[in-house]
Amino acid sequence: MVFSVNGVDGGWALTLQILNGRWFMMFASALIMSVAGATYIFGLYSNNLKSSLGYDQTTLLLLSFFKDLGANVGILPGLINEVTPPWVVLSMGVVLNFFGFFMVWLAVTSRIARPQIWHMCLYIFVGSNSQAFANTGSLVTCVKNFPESRSVVLGLLKGFLGLSSAIITQLYHGIYGAENASALILLIAWLPPTISIVFLRTIRIIRVAPQPPNELQVFHKFLYLSLALAGFLLIVIVVQKMVHFTRLEYVSSAVIVLILLLLPITPVIKEEYSIWKSKKQAATVPAQLKISTETPTAPPTEQEVPVSCFKDVFRPPERGEDYTIFQALFSIDMLIIIFASICGIGGTLTAVDNLGQIGASLGYPSRSISTFVSLISIWNFLGRVVAGFASEILQTKYKFPRPLLLTVVLFFSCIGYILIAFNVWNGLYVATIIIGFCLGAQYPLLLTIISEIFGLKYYSSLSNFGVAACPVGSYVLNVIVTGGLYDEQAEKQMKALGLAAKGNNNNMDCKGEECFKLAFIIITAVTVAGALGSAILVLRTWKFYRSDVNKKFREEGVETEAEVVEMETTAAENGDERPARGHSKIDDC
Repeated sequence: MVFSVNGVDGGWALTLQILNGRWFMMFASALIMSVAGATYIFGLYSNNLKSSLGYDQTTLLLLSFFKDLGANVGILPGLINEVTPPWVVLSMGVVLNFFGFFMVWLAVTSRIARPQIWHMCLYIFVGSNSQAFANTGSLVTCVKNFPESRSVVLGLLKGFLGLSSAIITQLYHGIYGAENASALILLIAWLPPTISIVFLRTIRIIRVAPQPPNELQVFHKFLYLSLALAGFLLIVIVVQKMVHFTRLEYVSSAVIVLILLLLPITPVIKEEYSIWKSKKQAATVPAQLKISTETPTAPPTEQEVPVSCFKDVFRPPERGEDYTIFQALFSIDMLIIIFASICGIGGTLTAVDNLGQIGASLGYPSRSISTFVSLISIWNFLGRVVAGFASEILQTKYKFPRPLLLTVVLFFSCIGYILIAFNVWNGLYVATIIIGFCLGAQYPLLLTIISEIFGLKYYSSLSNFGVAACPVGSYVLNVIVTGGLYDEQAEKQMKALGLAAKGNNNNMDCKGEECFKLAFIIITAVTVAGALGSAILVLRTWKFYRSDVNKKFREEGVETEAEVVEMETTAAENGDERPARGHSKIDDC
């Protein structure tokens, strides 16, 4: 290849370097995740669903459960991603996203006959399940591409996912202007698929070892720019609740959000240019001949005795090595992780999904309730990035076990539940911050713990298994406990007022602290149980986390990033199929 800095060949080589590099793939993944969190803005259009389709609170929470079920059950995309390139998983997510939310939009706007409840549950599930496909296709790929910075990667990408509700809301105001919940549903039907289609072929495995010395510095630049985006969104949300925005002001704020979203391309170009320049310089230096004086040793002649697949299930490797899927699923560590996710994430999702009704029942003004729903996205984002970066620093410098930080987060979330249960004066403001932060912090911690204990070979599947149980906690705590107790209290209040509750479900609104008090006391107890389970995991993995968790990745002989891009570029020029590096098949249990 000819390297001419000012020539056509040099410009084309640099362009290929940027588009084929790991950092551009990280940037593309961030954009995909920044619009993939449609499930987090359920509170903004839930009242529209309730009023237009005539649902009571229990039915609305049933839809919310299927929304959480779709977002968290990613076992299918995980298994598919084991045997196909990431773009296949992303493509399937595109179809599911558009179909599911487009059907919800048709139902809400009465463009189709009023669907049965199970139809709406199916539509919500299908549309929300696209989030699991986006997670698996982009986030899991980035974790495999940056194995030594996996916690940071998870924190950043999950952070963009947490910000997505605020981002989508601003874009929605800029595109559609006036408050129109049905238009918001239409936006989340077409916008996420569009972004994924643009970057389908960008997302792929590019393994690099050892870790480049400036890798964390580049991630820090991503962090600073994401914090600037979150800060702007925070200011805009507060101002919009205090001042009436004109259409021009909504468009202006949406444009600024887009600019801030695209700003991470600057460190990407800078880093890829540096790699391209190093590769160019290396191409001009004659290769040195290395003479080895070591005597080659003959390979061992002993053959391993085949072990039955199911027998090997109960003979897992050391923590940190690559577990098979069955070995991980039948391990005590995974069972504890699943239990902690059921209790912890199930409780926070319940609080977030009911935030609008909680504020109304406790007498908060509608302006404040809208602010709660919007700001939960900001605190969700901060929880994710803080958990990602802080846990990495604590683990690297002080050998602070990541499960111990998860235990602290679970106990901390209980403070928010207690503030709601006992209706502390203005406590919902503080509870929103705590619950949003803790919801965000749990995801990167759980996913990083899974990758560290069970390895990365089958991370696509195991990461989805780890959070697939979250809807179980959401269903029990949200639909059965919270929804049932809320409707029970609402019916009591209506009977006390001499109103007939039956056949008048649209007006079954509960007022007062009794509406959610018992439910959140139960949620607090369940979360404490999850925290105690997480504490057991701390004791079991203490020795492992006091060791060098990332040692194996520094010892692997994988090509440098420049060599990977050079291989792919040469293959592309020769018309060969670009290899899917690091791709694994389901060849074990």
